[in-house]
Amino acid sequence: MAQFPDSPSFTGFNTPSRIEADIADLQHSGTIPDELDGAFFRVQPDPQFPPRLADDISFNGDGMISRFHFHDGRCDFRQRWAQTDKWKLENAAGEALFGAYRNPLTDHESVKGEYRGTANTNAFLYGGKLWALKEDSPALVMDPATMETLGYERFGGKMTGETFTAHPKVDPDTGNMIAIGYAASGMHTDDVAWYEISPAGELVREEWFKVPYYCMMHDFALTPDYIVLHIVPSVGSWEQLEQGKPAFMFDTTRDAWLGVIPRRPGARNEDIRWFRRPNCFASHVMNAWQEGSEIHFVTPESKNNFFPFFPDIHGAPFDPAQSVTRLTEWVVDLASNSEDFAAINRLSDTFSEFPRIDERFIGRRNRYTWGLEVDMRRPIEQVGGSAGGAPMNCLFFKDLETGEERHWWAGPTSTLQEPCFIPRSTNAGEGEGWIVQVCNRLAEHRSDLLVFDALAIEAGPIATIHVPIRLRFGLHGNFARSETIGLARAKAAA
Repeated sequence: MAQFPDSPSFTGFNTPSRIEADIADLQHSGTIPDELDGAFFRVQPDPQFPPRLADDISFNGDGMISRFHFHDGRCDFRQRWAQTDKWKLENAAGEALFGAYRNPLTDHESVKGEYRGTANTNAFLYGGKLWALKEDSPALVMDPATMETLGYERFGGKMTGETFTAHPKVDPDTGNMIAIGYAASGMHTDDVAWYEISPAGELVREEWFKVPYYCMMHDFALTPDYIVLHIVPSVGSWEQLEQGKPAFMFDTTRDAWLGVIPRRPGARNEDIRWFRRPNCFASHVMNAWQEGSEIHFVTPESKNNFFPFFPDIHGAPFDPAQSVTRLTEWVVDLASNSEDFAAINRLSDTFSEFPRIDERFIGRRNRYTWGLEVDMRRPIEQVGGSAGGAPMNCLFFKDLETGEERHWWAGPTSTLQEPCFIPRSTNAGEGEGWIVQVCNRLAEHRSDLLVFDALAIEAGPIATIHVPIRLRFGLHGNFARSETIGLARAKAAA
């Protein structure tokens, strides 16, 4: 009998779901646009079995992928496990064999040396495949139409790095996918590999470089000429793991860095420019672009650590006031002989995270961005248990050109998951399209999928799609048009 811990990570809205499902034509209110034809995939950490140890953090749950397929003014739902090696080994054993998050020292002897990845962080569509991603292992690939797991992708043995990013980027000019893998030569190492993959699934380039220190490198930015990588001190070590401490802890005594890594053929490790700034926290990236010799990099930044479950390495208590993240522009000048930043500009006073853009503008100066907002001025009723983390109760829109901001509040008993922008057509203007996102109905222990006009979010959703099951708090998701992933031919199976 499965006995999950009686702790916040496993109770209330966070109770494990563990549901695979097929539901045709979900009930909805409002109008789903007829021209919305494709699938939104998102992933949630959802533990298959109770943790091997006494408790766990949500980041260690097994990947469960949800697919919302839009066609003909309707929406169909399919949900499947990402069947990682970990999932298969534990499924066969009927119990958890892998221990604490990112700590192989706590694993059962029978699984020592196996991939520990959970494929629970991003569901990314590229080259006709669904990439289920977790940054401590290679990418797991799945069939987007059937949602069957195909296995880990090592590109016919060409990939020599041990890890793959949770946040790939597609170069709008070449159509190639760019990814990084940190701790590429083993846990806690300062080696990073970056990869370039063609739409045919061929690894066309793998390059290695060193970083100032090992840390969580969850996201990065891409410009036409550079990979832009921020180094922020959520650090780890074997000593931490041996002492039973969390895999990552925040070190306020270390500086943060921004690396500008040339993408040109023949670029060497010594061609990388590293710029240093005082300590801060930043995880996700909105975008980056080049203006002359300057690199502009935008990220939600906070003064101190955002994650209470990755505590201060020196024992300081978590400070919620200093964890507030706001969109901030980091500017560095490649023409400078200094390692100092040229400027650090706060772009908003709104507490926001999970920034998204119209991804056709990756590496270009974008005008619009959307994200999740925490607005503590709004009433928040703690019913049914939080969906996880800060109460992200608003959808946030910002026009970076005019400075205008817009907000939509989900209500006192609801919180929101990451938004995703969908262009109205391949040649639509920036921002012309829709935002989709999951809404956590905390009091009812169920979920809705909301569809907004992306440039009029304050008007509320134009369609609310009712999901008759509870979707746990998810991390990231993406959209692909039906014809690019085989769903136009598999519509009846959806």
